[in-house]
Amino acid sequence: MALPADPRGTIWRVTSTPAATQHLRDLARLRRVRDRMDREYARPLDVEALAHGVHMSAGHLSREFRRAYGESPYSYLMTRRIERAMALLRRGDLSVTEVCFAVGCSSLGTFSTRFTELVGVPPSVYRRRAPRATEGMPPCVARQVTRPVRNREAPGPEPHLA
Repeated sequence: MALPADPRGTIWRVTSTPAATQHLRDLARLRRVRDRMDREYARPLDVEALAHGVHMSAGHLSREFRRAYGESPYSYLMTRRIERAMALLRRGDLSVTEVCFAVGCSSLGTFSTRFTELVGVPPSVYRRRAPRATEGMPPCVARQVTRPVRNREAPGPEPHLA
């Protein structure tokens, strides 16, 4: 069995230290938190409740989640909610307000603001345009094309140079 090497070719021996063992346990707990947010996005979730569920402090969970996934637990949850909202708005049978509450948001204003930041257009505009944008696409392709990506937030308007 080959030993792991870094990009410079240095071979490192894998050792089991208490710190490495704890890090692996933390990663497993973070995956459980992320999976819970994916499953229960429509339920009221806060960092304290998520942290309590995996026996971590809220601060430790937030720091480790950001380190592992590149965003805060709140941002990850909002991205999942917006992703689901986009699918509901594409269906076209629910109002923006109904979609807001169906995905677990309790404030229409916050929902609309986050939706606009991630998608680039307000939910009402997206609802009008979405059916035409994905027309003829298989659902699996439409989901991939329309998925909001937190680290690629919708660009703002181009600056006007005189």
